[in-house]
Order: sequence, then structure tokens, then C-alpha cells
Amino acid sequence: MTIHELITPPKPVDGILKEIESGKYRDCYLIYNRKSTDEPENQKNSLKYQKSENARFAYREHLKIAQVSLQNFCLDGVISEKHSGFKENSELVFGKDATIQYRIGRPKFYELVQFLSKGYFKGVIMLCWDRASRNKGDNTVINKLIMRGIDFRFTLASYDKTSAGALHMDIDSMFAEHNSRVTREKVKLNIKNKREQGFCINKAPVGYLNKGQMEHKPIDPIRAPIIVKFFELYATGEWSMSALARWATDVGFTMPPTRRKRTMEERMAEEEEDIPVIIEPICRPPRVSNIYKILNNHFYIGEVMGNDNRYVQSSSHQALISKDLFNRVKTVLENKNVSLHYVEKVKYPMRGMIRCAGCNRLYTPYTQKGILYFGCHCSKTCPNPKKSINITQLTEKIGKHISQLSFTDAEKKEINRRTKAAVSIIEKEQNKNVSTKERKQKKLKEDLAYLQDNKLTLLKAGVYTPETLVQEESRLSQELSDMDATNGITSAEIKEKVTDLIKLSELLKTFYSYYENANPGEKEQVIRILFSELSLSENTLNYKCNERFKVFETRFIVSCAREDRLSELFTSTLYIKTAINELREIVEPPAELGMCA
Repeated sequence: MTIHELITPPKPVDGILKEIESGKYRDCYLIYNRKSTDEPENQKNSLKYQKSENARFAYREHLKIAQVSLQNFCLDGVISEKHSGFKENSELVFGKDATIQYRIGRPKFYELVQFLSKGYFKGVIMLCWDRASRNKGDNTVINKLIMRGIDFRFTLASYDKTSAGALHMDIDSMFAEHNSRVTREKVKLNIKNKREQGFCINKAPVGYLNKGQMEHKPIDPIRAPIIVKFFELYATGEWSMSALARWATDVGFTMPPTRRKRTMEERMAEEEEDIPVIIEPICRPPRVSNIYKILNNHFYIGEVMGNDNRYVQSSSHQALISKDLFNRVKTVLENKNVSLHYVEKVKYPMRGMIRCAGCNRLYTPYTQKGILYFGCHCSKTCPNPKKSINITQLTEKIGKHISQLSFTDAEKKEINRRTKAAVSIIEKEQNKNVSTKERKQKKLKEDLAYLQDNKLTLLKAGVYTPETLVQEESRLSQELSDMDATNGITSAEIKEKVTDLIKLSELLKTFYSYYENANPGEKEQVIRILFSELSLSENTLNYKCNERFKVFETRFIVSCAREDRLSELFTSTLYIKTAINELREIVEPPAELGMCA
């Protein structure tokens, strides 16, 4: 069977699950094989060996195997998983009904016990107890299922349904767990001793060769000289990390070859066949993060991380640079060096415009295989998974927002309807209040004139003191001024503002057509005119319009718009005429220019 056949399910998943839930396999067994990551050299640990032995056992004992295949779970009733049986999650969740929830670390084993607990299968066949579990938490789950009548069969051991059989099972469980503990302690002790002796227990960084030995990490004759040059250039204080990354790419420097992560389908196929899926390693150009790690790595001065988080002199490799040069680079890093080589900065469109919605960091433009991308080095706590987007996807998302800024035909009809209603109300109110207002204004003017003409008489008669006379005169003048200011907006002004608003909306439609046919530089001009902020969150592009276009940011939804929504449309009237003139200069060039063309 090929890998393609393994990752292509014969039936839709929903159909297979319905068959399982219907009880079709209630009298059948599943086979569970686990390859432990703790003991890669153990023969019993081989998936191939487990499959053959478990299949023979099922044939010998006349146990019917469920012929069911479920993507990312089993193939013809056989489950194969690569995972440590010793590790367990320490998290506990206490429920209100006196329950305790425990998390199982093995995804396929978790699915297995879930199916068994619901009675969809009669039982499961395993090679021996330590293939099922090597920790107390999973042991408890298995024992609970056995108590409920689920049939656990072991190829290399049999347990009687007596107290002696239960003791035998407990002993095997204890020794399985003990074996894992011993293995883990030996590995940890070996690592600790190697660190104490100054050996490199991990892969050596770029600039050194990894030959599979902790004791010897030779220098890479091709990459090492360029690594030294990184330190020398950065120590001058005239280079930034991005400038170093561009320079390294220009001189042909690449990172050591690495393989991409396997997909879920590839991991499933590898577990089923126990044959590694071959993924060719690729040498990639350095990124800013790579340069940062290089400049901060003590490995290049001949030191490795020892025990207690302290650096010790390496016994595995030679230093590439001196401690003096490393300390000078460290000083420049602490001073947050700014590059003086910005003359080499590539002029990419929309640089500095897109931010991450999660951590507010900028998306920086870069090219890969001739395609312009925007990438963001988000903070560790940033919830946004979208770290990169190409310019085509970005401009399409922006174009979609621009196309939705102008009013629809339904919205324009609703605005005109409300405008007529508002004009009618204003004219009625004005006609109703005009006579009353005129009388009040006349009375205030007469009182103010009398006060000004008879100041001396009023003061001599003791009606006012000099201070109260001034206060009364100020009060009358203020009331008269307030009445003059309450004339309010007229029907003609409302009509004019609505006309300008519709005109701006129509210009935005033309502006969208201009954007669709513009080159990258012209697109950037359009975006900067319309938007003050663009932020990316997963696959959603959020935006904020510039002040001149904020009236279009909150959509005028006809079906649910409030009656006072029309008045809100006029809050930006001071900017509407400016916006109209600004757009006209771009989409409606002067007539003389058109004639010359």
C-alpha cells in the first residue's frame, strides 16, 4: 500500500463514524501498536514487529479484527502510534459533580479508550502491558475499562480473571513504569555529565558541522568566514541586522539545510508503515532572527551551556572569534544600534502601514522567489497566527474594503428619504417658532436699550449698584446673542451637505476602479489617502479611515439604521469638501492635461 493510499480514506469520515456508532464492530477487536520514543533501539519497540506478532496472536486466538479505516486514527483496525508511554500531563480539572478530569498525552490512545468506553468495540490487542502504558494515570484508565468488561488482550502475557491475575497485571504495570524511570534517569545523568565536561549535547549552530558526535564539532570552512564577518561588521556600529541579512544573501550565504515540518497525513503514513517519509532538506537565506541568534551565541567564542545555566569552556569545538570582539558586539546590541546603511534599503510599497492586530508590531516587506511578502516577528504571547501574507492577498483584501466604502443604491435612497423628512421637520419647526422668537428678541433689545439710555437715573434711584448694572447688561446681551446663535441648520444647508456626501460616495466608486488598475506605487497612494490604520488578525484585515472619510467607516445599514443616523453623517462635513477636492485631483485630471495627451 502506498503513502497516497494511506492518507486517502476509502469513505467519508462521517460515514465511517456512523457505522462505528451503529454497533457494526461491537464484536470486533482493534490492534494497538506503540513505538516508544524513549527506546528507539529496542526490538520490541518496532512497529513492524508488533504488527506481525499481534496479527499472529489474533489469528491463533480466533479474534475478529474490525476492518475499519479512519483517517489519522487506524487502518484496517490497526492503530500505530509513536509516543512516549512514560510522559503524562499533570493537569487536573475538578468538576462540580465530584469528578476529576485527567488529560491523556497520546492522541490516538485517547481516541481508542474513548471508543472502548462507549462499547463500540469488544476490546483491543496489544503486544504487552508496557506498550499500553508506562504511567499511573493511563494505568488507571485501562483498569477502569477492564472493570467495565472491555477485553484487553496481550500477545506476550495472559492474565487470569482472579486475584493472582490482577497481581500479575499490577506487577507488569509497575515494572513497565520502573523501566521507563530508569531509562529516563540514565539519559538525564548522561546529559548532565556531558555538560559538566563541556561537550555540546545539541546540534552545533551555523558555522560548524554536525557529524553526529557530541565530542567533535568541526568548523564549516564555507560558512565560518562569513560568520566572522558578521561580528566584525556589526561591531563597527554602522550595520543593522537587516542590513547584514541583505548583505549575506547578496554574497550567497545560506543557513544549513533543514526539512520542513511533516503534515498530519505524512505523520500518519509514517506511523502506519514505520518507514520515514523522505523530505528533502533546503538551504534558506538568513533572516533577521537568524542574525540576532548568531550575534548573541556564546558558542562562537568557544563556550557551551553547562549545568546550572552557566557557560563553560567547550571540549567539542574551537572558537571562531575572540571574546573582545564578542563583547564589542554585545555593547552595540545593548545600545540598540541603528543602521547607517539605509541607502541600501529597498523601496517596497506599503512599508510601515500594516500592523499585527495581536501585538501591534509592523509587517515588514520582503521578497521570496520574486514574490513580495509582508512578515511580522510577533511577540511570544501574540494570539495572531498570521505571520506572513503576500502582496496579492493584501491588496485584494484592501480593495474589497475600498469597494464597500461608498453608499449602495438602497442606502442612497434611504438617505434621500430621511433628508426630505428632516427638511420637512426643520421647516415646520422654524415656521412655528419664528414669531415667538421675534417677540423675545424684540423684548430683549428694548430692555437692553432702556438700560443703556437710563444708566444714571437707575443708579441714583438705587435700583442697581454699578456692579449689578454691569451684570444685568451682560446677561441681556448674552441672551440676545444666544438667540441669534440658535437659528440652527437650514433646509438649504442640509440639502447641500447631502449632495456633497453623495458626490463623495460616487467619487469613491471611481477611486476603487482607479485602485484596481493602478500600479503598486499608485495603490500605496490610494491606501494612504483613505486609511489611517490597517491591522491583520488571522485572515481578517481591519481598518480605520482617515478623518476625511470616517463618515463611510460605519456602514449606513438601511434595515437597522437609527432615525438619528442622518445627523451623525454630518459630523465630518468640514472634511467632505476637502476629500472631494483631493479625490478629484487623482481621478479627474485637469482638462488641459487630457487635451495634451
